[in-house]
Amino acid sequence: MAEIRQVDVSGKEVVRREAVARGFIKLRPETIQRIRSGALEKGDPLQVARLAGINAAKLTPFLLPLCHPLKLEHVEASLNVMDDGVEVMVRVVAHEKTGVEMEALTAAAIALLNIWDVVKQYEKDESGQYPLTEITSIRVLRKVKEG
Repeated sequence: MAEIRQVDVSGKEVVRREAVARGFIKLRPETIQRIRSGALEKGDPLQVARLAGINAAKLTPFLLPLCHPLKLEHVEASLNVMDDGVEVMVRVVAHEKTGVEMEALTAAAIALLNIWDVVKQYEKDESGQYPLTEITSIRVLRKVKEG
């Protein structure tokens, strides 16, 4: 079995990199209504998720030990409240020697987890379980390497 190691990117050129990742959290209709009306005890899950996603992109090398620390130039998290849940889209841009897909994926995942955290009390059933809540479809939609 091969030994774990970080990939050597020292010989690669610095180019513009961009990645867009998406994810979705399925929520109860009652929870969606609370989000839309602003009636949540912990506050606005969309603002919490946006900030947490941006922060997560910057912290990716601490969570994924083989990722290179990158100087991210732009992280944008957008959220779309739908009838059955919330869609998260994250765009990450940097001029680097390696791609930013993991940063975009990490940001999307953490944004979704923060939504769950803010709304969890409304998602539980009578026995304290989450029968409908589900995070799905976390994936890279687009990856760009220029230069």
